[in-house]
Amino acid sequence: MDDTQKWPEIEKASAGKRRELVLQGSVVDGRISSNGGLASAIYSLTLLNYLEISQCPSLTEIHEDIQQLTNLQSLILCRNKLASIPDVIDKLTSLKVLDLSVNNLTSLPEGITRLRELNTLNVSCNSLEVLPDGLNQCTKLSTINISKNRIMGFPSGFFSEDLDLLSSVMASDNSIDRLTADIQKLAALKVLDLSNNKLSEIPPEMSDCSKLKEINFRGNKLSDKRLEKMVNGCQTKSILDYLRGKGKGRQAEGGGEADKGKKQQRKKKERAEAKQDEVEELNKVVVRVLHVSDAPTALTVQVRAEVKDVRPYLVCCVVRGMHLKPGNSLKRFLMAQTKLHEDVCDKRTIATIATHDLQLVKGPLTYDVKSPTQLKIVPLGRKEMTAVELMRHLQLEADDLRKQKKRQNVTGLHKYLQILQGKTFYPCLVDTEGHVISFPPITNSEKTKIKKTTKELLLEVTSATSLQTCKDVMDALVAKMAELNKFTVEHQEEVSSDGEEGSPQEPSGPREMSSELIVQQVRTVDHDGNLKVVYPSKTDLNKDIDNLTVIW
Repeated sequence: MDDTQKWPEIEKASAGKRRELVLQGSVVDGRISSNGGLASAIYSLTLLNYLEISQCPSLTEIHEDIQQLTNLQSLILCRNKLASIPDVIDKLTSLKVLDLSVNNLTSLPEGITRLRELNTLNVSCNSLEVLPDGLNQCTKLSTINISKNRIMGFPSGFFSEDLDLLSSVMASDNSIDRLTADIQKLAALKVLDLSNNKLSEIPPEMSDCSKLKEINFRGNKLSDKRLEKMVNGCQTKSILDYLRGKGKGRQAEGGGEADKGKKQQRKKKERAEAKQDEVEELNKVVVRVLHVSDAPTALTVQVRAEVKDVRPYLVCCVVRGMHLKPGNSLKRFLMAQTKLHEDVCDKRTIATIATHDLQLVKGPLTYDVKSPTQLKIVPLGRKEMTAVELMRHLQLEADDLRKQKKRQNVTGLHKYLQILQGKTFYPCLVDTEGHVISFPPITNSEKTKIKKTTKELLLEVTSATSLQTCKDVMDALVAKMAELNKFTVEHQEEVSSDGEEGSPQEPSGPREMSSELIVQQVRTVDHDGNLKVVYPSKTDLNKDIDNLTVIW
């Protein structure tokens, strides 16, 4: 039997010329076990730019034929039992994201150091003792996670000016016993985690990393007991200030008094950097991604084949931690959504956003099509009606507006009517009880409308253009939400416009708010349950969005 018949996901990816493929879980693991490995046909899917094979304990090796997948940009091989990775991985010249976390690796191939496009490397939770020399040749590397291994030190030349984009180094729970002064060469370094290692010294030169915002040295037995106490309880800025002071003390001891003019220049520069640090810290927003495997009751959306000819592309995710109750926060969010519709979505012509109160959503959901007479919805601010009736109402309102204002252009929903003109079927998102909760690109349902008391949001983006368009719009939406949440928390004493929020004198409650957003992955699957897309994946929220920190 052709092994694609045992692997319908591979067969569909090949037939549909898909760019993404995800294989995970016990069913896939069973096939790998009985097959003695992955189906060889997977290596013929040369169009793939995203491949994820995860949560398969029977997967112990990857064949050298992986080198045929030269279009891969993301390779996710986490939570398996891989013992080795072939050196030919360097043939994946487009690879940007490589995740080998939670496996049984004891070494990494030198081929990794020849991946010139690599920006994210995760090899955490393995049994590595050393990292390959030459990682500084991966000049586009921005994030590296080597936590929870047995690593005793960083490779020679790792702290190099070549890695001028490296902003995050996660190296906790290892056996690292030395950190050199060359760390100051990492000009872009923002996050450094070396907790639970065997360090006795922290070089004062680390204070020269001007962009460093988060450090963690907890769990190290430092010879400087005052510094050890500080790393267990103080903010990053205080620790860096202390290290800076130590560095100046050494200079004074070794070289006498410095030139007065240079001192003044240095102080002026330090004040400017401190001011810039404060600005960046104030503007920083954090998004934490919750993996779908960590949420067994996670929402899924089934996409029917019939949407292909109407509006085929959809991505969803769940957001928690968004504060909509204080002040005008809900109003600001709705205004931001409208602006995204105007700008990024090009007046809804390339994509449409819908937001729902998750507590009012009854999943699993189905993305389907219905005829205009069969599609019934309770549109926002209106009574239940069919799509035909809604479109007729909107058209009449549009005509009235034109007459009243004596102009051709109209506002609101009316300007989106032409998008569905001539369509025999309309797209809709339907809950498990058969109720339509979204009718893109026109409206979503009053039944799942968000309000000030909403604590969990379901975000939905649809498009007739491309899947990447949906992802780009969702990236922009999540980033904007994180920014707005930061603003809300910083202005938490603002009195609610409807009197729901307490006054500035009330000390409890609002001060405990966190601006961190939790984004939970949502899977969309086809009629047979095969994965079409999961958002966010490791390639999403990965663009250069100012001040956005994404934690996986």
